Amino acid sequence: MRNPAAIIRNTANNKNPCQLRHQIPLCTSSTAPLPQNLAVDPDPPDLPSQIFSILSTHPRNWQKHPSILKLIPFISPSHISSLYSLNLSPQTALDFSYWISQKPGFKHTVESYSALLNLLISSNFTKAGEKIFLFMIKSCNSVEDIRFTLDFLKRANETDGEFRLMLSIKTYNTLLMSLSKFVLIDEMKRVYAEMLQNMIVPNIYTLNTMINAYCKMGNVVEAQLYASKIVQAGLNPDTFTYTSLILGHCRNKDVDSGYGIFRMMPRKGCRRNEVSYTNLIHGLCEAKRVDEAIELLRRMGEDDCRPTVRTYTVIIYGLCGLGRKLEALQFFNEMSERGCEPNVHTYTVLIDCLCKENKVDEARRLLNRMFKKGLVPSIVTYNALIDGYCKEGLMEAAFEILDLMESNNCSPNARTYNELICGFCENKNVHKAMSLLNELLERKLSPTLITYNSLIHGQCRAGHLDSAHRLLHLMNGSGLVPDQFTYSIFIDTLCKSGRVEEAHVLFDSLKEKGVKAGEVIYTALIDGYCKAGKIDNAHSLLERMLSDDCLPNSYTYNALIDGLCQEKKVQEALLLLEKMVKMGVKPTIYTYTILIEEVLKEGDFDHADRLLNQMVSAGLKPDVYTYTAFIQAYCSIGKLNEAEDLMVKMNEEGIVPDSVTYTLLIRAYANLGLIYSAFDVLKRMFDAGCEPSHHTYAFLIKHLSNKRWMKENSHVMGFYLVSNVTFVDVADVWKMMEFDTAVKLFETMLKHGCAPNVNTYGKLIIGLCKVGRLAVAQRLFDYMRERGISPNEDIYNSLLKCCCELRLYDEAVRLVDAMIEHSHLPHLESYKLLLCGLYDEGKNEKAKVVFCNLLHCGYNGDEVAWKILIEGLLKKGHADRCSELVDIMEKKGCQINPPTYSMLIEGLDGR
Repeated sequence: MRNPAAIIRNTANNKNPCQLRHQIPLCTSSTAPLPQNLAVDPDPPDLPSQIFSILSTHPRNWQKHPSILKLIPFISPSHISSLYSLNLSPQTALDFSYWISQKPGFKHTVESYSALLNLLISSNFTKAGEKIFLFMIKSCNSVEDIRFTLDFLKRANETDGEFRLMLSIKTYNTLLMSLSKFVLIDEMKRVYAEMLQNMIVPNIYTLNTMINAYCKMGNVVEAQLYASKIVQAGLNPDTFTYTSLILGHCRNKDVDSGYGIFRMMPRKGCRRNEVSYTNLIHGLCEAKRVDEAIELLRRMGEDDCRPTVRTYTVIIYGLCGLGRKLEALQFFNEMSERGCEPNVHTYTVLIDCLCKENKVDEARRLLNRMFKKGLVPSIVTYNALIDGYCKEGLMEAAFEILDLMESNNCSPNARTYNELICGFCENKNVHKAMSLLNELLERKLSPTLITYNSLIHGQCRAGHLDSAHRLLHLMNGSGLVPDQFTYSIFIDTLCKSGRVEEAHVLFDSLKEKGVKAGEVIYTALIDGYCKAGKIDNAHSLLERMLSDDCLPNSYTYNALIDGLCQEKKVQEALLLLEKMVKMGVKPTIYTYTILIEEVLKEGDFDHADRLLNQMVSAGLKPDVYTYTAFIQAYCSIGKLNEAEDLMVKMNEEGIVPDSVTYTLLIRAYANLGLIYSAFDVLKRMFDAGCEPSHHTYAFLIKHLSNKRWMKENSHVMGFYLVSNVTFVDVADVWKMMEFDTAVKLFETMLKHGCAPNVNTYGKLIIGLCKVGRLAVAQRLFDYMRERGISPNEDIYNSLLKCCCELRLYDEAVRLVDAMIEHSHLPHLESYKLLLCGLYDEGKNEKAKVVFCNLLHCGYNGDEVAWKILIEGLLKKGHADRCSELVDIMEKKGCQINPPTYSMLIEGLDGR
């Protein structure tokens, strides 16, 4: 299903597949004839034999023979390995090995070197053999390569042959350094023991390599044993020795001991170099002692040292980790001013920092600056940007970065896909996330625990608990073990669905599954009981949590405090706050906001102010939710001047009001009949880039259509912020709203400088569709298109679902076709209703056509089987039709995992 996955990509980018095809060069067909001037010979048969023949028949001038020159483009390391097994003379083999290694595009592998070594050792070319073995070591690019090299050395010296591969101290040191590069400590110990057994006396380089390897792992105790061997051998520890020990102590999170070594170096006659400083600076930054690290950097000149790229990068990374971005940027600029150009890692650190602060535009500009400097971003750089865009919900921009990285020959890895999957799941677009699982597998990448946890979370958020359970089966089938987070998702979802007792049963089963319930799982269940009004059960669970040596965190206490406030037990909630502090758990902004909100509901502004002062005294600054709680309280008693004063104060403190804050003001002005002021707030909302919600438009529509009704029924409208947001019954608005009312809304918005956009139309159309008002929704759909506004995917899906629920299947089919034409992805839930409806009406052929078109949209095969075949056709009793569609999926090469097949077979057998 590779091509369908490309359609998903287009959907994310909002581009037509046909348009994309013209943006990239098309590959030439493998069967198309090449132009004459580009014609080349096919891969010659038995190439090693041909080379052997040329070398044997022209021993003196084979290098210039036209036949061998013609073969160069086709020669690979595997051909070389085969050549050396053809009784070639060792000297010719050596000469040819060097000659071919100088040709562009050719690079020896450990396998080709091993074939040459077999020939050299058996011919007693031991001196040349050691030199080739040295090349073999240096060619190692992976753990597998270096292990292959070690195995070869072992086999070469274990055979009963007359000659062996004897290594010098230089070769042993090179081998140890290569092993150290891949942190293969046990193998290093064996090689070191072999050296001693072969009577090779370790020198300072040998011992320093061993020390450095252990220090990289923070194992200073073992490192110091080898350091003592330096003294025992009559040698003196040098700068490299002490610098490695500094690294070891810092890796062991003992920076002060590292500092002690650093101070001792001059007394021992050892010059401190840039690496000595950088290792210690890195340790200080890791310990959050960045100011000390900066001071040390400023003192590097005392030892005639200058900060390197790595020194600056470590400082920048430390500052970014503490949220001191401006200082990090100052050091970044200082680097260039001092002639120390930032490298890829430096840029990546800053790009990652900016993305974490939601400043993706600045991060993108840095990426462009990298390209101008001729730097090649790494996979880490691209992933940081993709993650930043995904967290902002800017999936189109994330896919642009993915396309950019691929165009620069940087292939995405599992982390890339995890970030994209998480982005789609957070944006409640789990179908697209599932489709990326297809693409990940097609690239021969392995899904991780994060992959499945993200998808399970996405399915649960979309209300598809059955699909989440099926993903759990796939996860188990792939050899991954669900962790605490996996089960916390299920427990939290069950609790939020009001199925708290089922959640408790799952909780009790965790022990036999080998999963220890941590604070996340306990908190999810405690919150579930609190939301269900079962405070006693929640407190019992807290006691069990403590008896299990699982310490509650601020989230746990917040859930309990919120539960008590819901029950109007404010005094108990305040006592729990005191207990929380005594337990060493710091209250958060959210803790105080819960309490402030509750006392404000009781009209106790003095108590709310005291709690606010207590909060500020604890070093916590009120956030948008805290301010919104006060604004809601002022609005509820008609004190709009005070509410507006708070809006001004929020702006002064850099706190951005959200949709709830603005909507509260709009409601308050509308309740007072001040419609002009209400729309003025809407204008401010637009100008701030804050997207109005369904509730925002619902209030405006209701007041526009029936001011008297609003006045008479104002008592039914209430807001509860933060954890319990309930507004006017939006369904009533959509049930009574007529097309003319919507037009009046648009006209009034325009008068106030708020041009209706796709979000405006979307909120109204989706609201109408939820209550079955399809006729009015379709009029608005046509009205927006007439004004040049393109409907988005959510609008199309709401209309499609409404058509299916009203059993208007022909209209639904037309909508599906329109969606696919515009690269939008219909929800599988709607597809299920549509296909079942078509089969119910006997429109079998039309159903098959719809299903075939669906398969070209890049959905995940398992999800199609779950939603449409199992939950749809089989439940509706269309087993025969289900079987037909399974055959279609197989013929089209749709991948379905074995557990899903088992579910299908079980369902079909049960017909």
